[in-house]
Amino acid sequence: MKGQACQRTVLITLDGVGVGALADAAAYGDADAHTLRHVAEYCGGLDLPNLADLGLGNIAPLAGVAPAARPAAAYGRMLEVSAGKDSTTGHWEIAGLVQRQPFPAYPHGFPAEIINAVSRAIGVELIGNFAASGTEILRELGEEHCRSGRPIVYTSVDSVFQIAAHEEVISVERLYEICRIVRRLLDPYRISRVIARPFVGDAADTFKRTSRRRDFSLPPNGLTLLDKFLAAGLEVYGVGKTSDLFAGRGISSSFKTRSNAEGMEQTLAALASLKRGLVFTNLVDFDMLYGHRLDAAGFGRALEAFDCWLPRLLAALRPADLLIITADHGCDPTTPGTDHSRESVPLLCWHPCLAAGQSLGVRQSFADVGATIAELYGLSMEHGQSFAASLYTQDRSG
Repeated sequence: MKGQACQRTVLITLDGVGVGALADAAAYGDADAHTLRHVAEYCGGLDLPNLADLGLGNIAPLAGVAPAARPAAAYGRMLEVSAGKDSTTGHWEIAGLVQRQPFPAYPHGFPAEIINAVSRAIGVELIGNFAASGTEILRELGEEHCRSGRPIVYTSVDSVFQIAAHEEVISVERLYEICRIVRRLLDPYRISRVIARPFVGDAADTFKRTSRRRDFSLPPNGLTLLDKFLAAGLEVYGVGKTSDLFAGRGISSSFKTRSNAEGMEQTLAALASLKRGLVFTNLVDFDMLYGHRLDAAGFGRALEAFDCWLPRLLAALRPADLLIITADHGCDPTTPGTDHSRESVPLLCWHPCLAAGQSLGVRQSFADVGATIAELYGLSMEHGQSFAASLYTQDRSG
């Protein structure tokens, strides 16, 4: 296999779809986590014929998903090297940037130094400042916010500074502006993400977060695959919250989405306009709508919807294209707590000329994905071990 074997690569991150606790998961409170297996068991089996054909059932035992005799995709699972279990860390490692130190978290609330600085900068006092789920915080403080006009600040065990505001009290654009101000203030603290959480509704029992969430991430602290693609004159299309997770860096075009369904359609649209480069898609509903809300049934339905869409994507791929499906962490809706889980992630790789039945084994870092993609475009990454030789057994560059 020679360099530059690929024309277009589609890299899809199924946000929160983990496949089993990592060796150090107990330190994160996640010793019993296995998102995919537990969702399948809760649903009494999943109907995922297309993912099964690719080899999903060969990665881990899953109710309703039998191992394929000759998987159509190369399959395996990946371990996370970076410290942490948040979306930013996972996506950065997939793109070849390993974090040895976790982003700081404030599960007991942010110190007065931070809260006072934010209040001064945006000209209004805050309410909240404790760890909570999105639905819980709105039930508790939504009505007070509507009366006072003061933004709601909350966090979790992850490194996030979340700001919730009713769309009729603080406009969405103003909320975004507030988040940009806060993002600059929090850069020295290395807090991973500032997240705008708009909501609507008339009372505590009707408050509901809208699809206009937006993440304002800390910029990557080193070069990623995306940076190297742009430097080499290749295009990088970010679909969903991908651009937000990289603070817009290394992205040539961003396709914003409000749901998995829209993300899947935007992936096809991005692929249709891409000449040479990468479509990097994040499908967030698994995590945002179902994992965090402990909705295992909804999680299962979302997986089945993705599976139904998958043949459309496969049909759009050309002989010189590559598809990689993976995840960034777990978000097990069946275990205690509403936060992410420290898990290994699935790995499925397919192109139209792939020899069936290729096992990629257990990869020692998410960064193996970045290293593999880099090699296929004649580039190199500092971290990760490429498995390109397992995907291409002959030269397709001509």
